[in-house]
Amino acid sequence: MAPKEMLVYFGTYTNATPKSKGIYLHRLDMTTGALRPVAATEGITNPSFLATDRQRRYLYAVNEVMDFEGKPGGGISAFSIDPKTAHLKPLNQQPTQGGAPCFVKVSQDGKFVLVANYMGGNVTVFPVQPDGSLGAAVEHVQHQGKSVNAKRQEAPHAHNVVLDPANRFAFVSDLGTDKVMIYQFDKATGKLKPHATPAAAMKPGAGPRHFTFHPQGKYAYVINELDSTVTAFAYDAAKGSLRELQTVSTLPTGFAGESFCADIHLSPDGKFLYGSNRGHDSIATFAVNGQTGQLSPAGHTPTGGKWPRNFTLDPSGNFLLVANQHTNNVVVFRRDAKTGGLTAAGQPVDVPAPVCVLLAPAAV
Repeated sequence: MAPKEMLVYFGTYTNATPKSKGIYLHRLDMTTGALRPVAATEGITNPSFLATDRQRRYLYAVNEVMDFEGKPGGGISAFSIDPKTAHLKPLNQQPTQGGAPCFVKVSQDGKFVLVANYMGGNVTVFPVQPDGSLGAAVEHVQHQGKSVNAKRQEAPHAHNVVLDPANRFAFVSDLGTDKVMIYQFDKATGKLKPHATPAAAMKPGAGPRHFTFHPQGKYAYVINELDSTVTAFAYDAAKGSLRELQTVSTLPTGFAGESFCADIHLSPDGKFLYGSNRGHDSIATFAVNGQTGQLSPAGHTPTGGKWPRNFTLDPSGNFLLVANQHTNNVVVFRRDAKTGGLTAAGQPVDVPAPVCVLLAPAAV
C-alpha cells in the first residue's frame, strides 16, 4: 500500500541568514505534493547536508564550518529520531578533521558514517555506537593535487562520498583534482584502501561534484559543477571500476550566462536522470538508454527560485522536490513517468537557505 505521507528534513545554512533555525521537518502529502511544516531543530550551526540510516532511527548532519568547538575544521552532529513524531534529539558531535564538510553518507549496514570535507580535501569515517551516537574517527584519507581552474581547483576539494550497493567500494568526487577517487571499503573496520585503479579522471576543469549509481547497478553518473556537464560511466560491480561512456552538457544550446551544477538523481525506474543548474536555475532532464547507459537531453524545467542546490525524488518517482537556496524556498514538482517531465505541484514553501532535501518514511 502506497504511503499517504512522507517526512522531509531540510538542511540549511544558519550562517547565511538569521532566519534559519537549523534542521526543518515537513510532511509531504503523497497525493497532492503539498508540504506541511512540522518542527525545527534549533541550535545547530550550518547543518547543510543530512543522511539517515536505513531504518530511520538516526539522522546525521554535517556542520559546514571552518572552525568547530574552537579548533580548525568542521563537525558532524548525530541525532535520534522519535519513532512517532519524527522530531530530532541530539546525541553527540564529532570533529570531521577537515574544513567545510559538505556531504555525509551512512553505510548500508548502518555501522559507519562517511564524511567528505570540501576545504579539507579529505574523507573521514566514523563508527556508529549502539545508541546511534558517533565514536571517534577510525579513518581519515587526505587527497592531493589540483587542476586547471586557479580559483576553484587550487587544492583538493572532496565534495561527496558514495558507497556502491554491495558496500564494497567508496567513490569520492573531488572537485579540486577533477577525479572520482575509488577506494576499497572495509565494512568491518571502516577503513579505506586505494583501489587498484585509484581514480576515474574527468576533463580538466570539469569539477566533479555529486555521484550516483543507476538502479540496475551497471552504470554510474557524475555531475560536474564547473563546466556544467554530466559524465556517464559503465560500472563493473565485481571490480569496482568505472569506464567513461559520454559527457553531455546540462545547459540548453545558446545559453551564455554563468551557471554551476549541483545535484544529480535518477528516477526509481532508471529511465530518466535529473541534474540541477545554479544560475540557469533549472532542472535538466535526460532520458537514459537502458541498454547502453547513455543520456539524451529531454528538456529543462525552471525551479521556481534561484540557485537550486540539492533536490530529491520520492521512492515512487511521482514527486521531485527542489531546494532553491538564494530565494529561501522549496518547490515540489509532479513527475510524468513516461516523459520524465516536471510540473509544479501546490505552492512553494518557505525554508531559509535550504541546502539539502532528505525524504524518510513516515510512521504508520
